Amino acid sequence: MLIVIDPTARQTDGESVRIARDVLCAGASGVKVCVLDRSQGMTHALRGRGDRRVVIVGDDRALLRAVGVLHSRGELAASPLGIVPVGPGPSVAVARALGVPTDAVAASRAVLTGADRRLDVLTDDAGGVVLGALGIPAPRPRASAAALWWRAKHPVRQRLRVEADGRLLADVDRPVSGVSVRAADGLAEVVVRHCPDGSDTSARATSVTVSGPAGAAFSYRANAVDLGPTRTRTWTVRPGALRLTVPRPRSATLG
Repeated sequence: MLIVIDPTARQTDGESVRIARDVLCAGASGVKVCVLDRSQGMTHALRGRGDRRVVIVGDDRALLRAVGVLHSRGELAASPLGIVPVGPGPSVAVARALGVPTDAVAASRAVLTGADRRLDVLTDDAGGVVLGALGIPAPRPRASAAALWWRAKHPVRQRLRVEADGRLLADVDRPVSGVSVRAADGLAEVVVRHCPDGSDTSARATSVTVSGPAGAAFSYRANAVDLGPTRTRTWTVRPGALRLTVPRPRSATLG
């Protein structure tokens, strides 16, 4: 086992990091611990892992850096990935959504005794990996009281071209209020909400391409982070590409 400790985790909650390290080292043999000291350290740490299973101790950013490195090396599905989330609630939202406990002891025990769960992911043409859903919201005014009232009464429109496996779901001549994409059961579930009637167009596809009008850029939200702007982006489903260790389901009580 290779335990990779993110420096931010040590700064924000050193006690949880210590607990995770102690539990993991006590429960596994042949453990190697790598404490990162710079943002580029993840690549170096994983390059020398050999056949060791990787366990990340840190927040969602650390998890996503590890996933990105493993994906770029073609090793994402090679062995189960473990995560012990350490950080404030919002910083571990992705791990929590994937079914990982946010308590250091529970998460460490899940790494040692949990089940290997295969998850579909979305990869994009810029090398990114999305765990969970992504959304493309319309541009919004600043969140003042007046803006919130305005947003409720007048949904903001955005012009996008959305294609799912070549099928046109939306074009720039008809505005949309949002687009969502989620990998599930080996395909991408795409939902486009149109303006002004609020009707939806949905599809299931292996890849989804979104473009702005006449080269205009758009932003999107994935992995609980706002990304972009970009003029065009294509997401492709990778079925079962991530092997994540999560707690085993509790046995049903007999009686």
